[in-house]
Amino acid sequence: MDTLATAAARAADVLWKDRFAQRALGATSSAIRELLKFTERPDIISFAGGLPAAETFPMAELEAACQRVLEKQGASAMQYSTTEGYPPLRELLVAQMARYGIKVGIENVLITSGAQQALDLIGRLLINPGDEVLTEEPTFLGAIQAFTACQARFLGVPADHEGMRVDLVERALRAGPKFLYVLPNFQNPSGVTLSLERRERLVELASHYGVPIVEDDPYGQLRYEGTHLPPLVKVDATFHGFANGERAFRGDVLYLGTLSKVLGPGLRVGWVVAPEEVVRKLVQLKQGADLHTSTFTQMVAYETARDGFLVRHVPAIRAIYRERRDAMLAALERHAPEEVRWTRPQGGLFLWLTLPEGTDAGVVLKDALREKVAFVPGTSFFPSGGGENTLRLNFSFCAPPLIEEGIRRLGGVLRRHVGARPSRAR
Repeated sequence: MDTLATAAARAADVLWKDRFAQRALGATSSAIRELLKFTERPDIISFAGGLPAAETFPMAELEAACQRVLEKQGASAMQYSTTEGYPPLRELLVAQMARYGIKVGIENVLITSGAQQALDLIGRLLINPGDEVLTEEPTFLGAIQAFTACQARFLGVPADHEGMRVDLVERALRAGPKFLYVLPNFQNPSGVTLSLERRERLVELASHYGVPIVEDDPYGQLRYEGTHLPPLVKVDATFHGFANGERAFRGDVLYLGTLSKVLGPGLRVGWVVAPEEVVRKLVQLKQGADLHTSTFTQMVAYETARDGFLVRHVPAIRAIYRERRDAMLAALERHAPEEVRWTRPQGGLFLWLTLPEGTDAGVVLKDALREKVAFVPGTSFFPSGGGENTLRLNFSFCAPPLIEEGIRRLGGVLRRHVGARPSRAR
């Protein structure tokens, strides 16, 4: 019987594999998602996921918001709704973005099931098989997955401590990519921020070559030091002389936002800012995917965030994450070998480590897991290959004592692979 069952299972595997669409054959599992399955063990100190700290979730406010929604709008909250999103939430987001210089109307905003769905919808809207997408290198793994599913090819431009090397962008733009994807603020995975000078030059070049920009900004509100920089969508409006109007949105830059980092990722509330004709097409694609983002979730998010709550709540998140970033930077100074280099982000959730050439972070990870500490090897963030000697660390999830212990363990592992001693002075 076992032989018959095994044979039947093997035949079923062959049957289904022969029916997979071409785009599905190129799909791969997220290295981070797979690693998180392992690091759910309580004995593992994980710097692998991009997880917000549970302490930052406004549980009391969310509970009260749920109660108000169910008491006052229960039937509506449980009903189907419009694909564009809950109008009061869209209006709130319009007002919130205006504080950062993004002047748009509610008709420019589509609510999505997290910013990840926004990436998927944009990929399906814009990418034909074989189209090229220009990205920073390294870049966000979720974007790589979304665009790869659309059978995109990638053009990568290296980044340094000021973000994407804009001096190298023009040559890539001449190749005619479909669009340019960039995370200008505290980039995932590197933590670096695109400087104002480079933002202005990037917008100028993209405009000259007629290449739209997709600006992904999940971490923009999480700045812990330094001066806030205008989003690319505002830089674009200023460059074209639209910045002083009541509406300053031109449409050359699509803007993506999320409430995952300021309320909670479990809500799965993100949004896209786009021209009305683009929003209409995205709406049609979203209808085929999930009809609309959860009505109840949108109402709860609105009830929680209204009346200026986010203005009061976000500074508390910043304080917690700044302490954790500082703890990780200090621990690396104490425990990492002198041959290792890392970024010093002014915000966001991540640090990026560069090991000496020839060191394989994947091999280091296997050793680290034996010491019960986890990270993400950098190769996951290079769509065209590379980055074998790099890795990403998340500092938002663990409290400072765990950060100290985890980096102490990781430092010992790194010394076995790349160096003999830590250095307190860099």
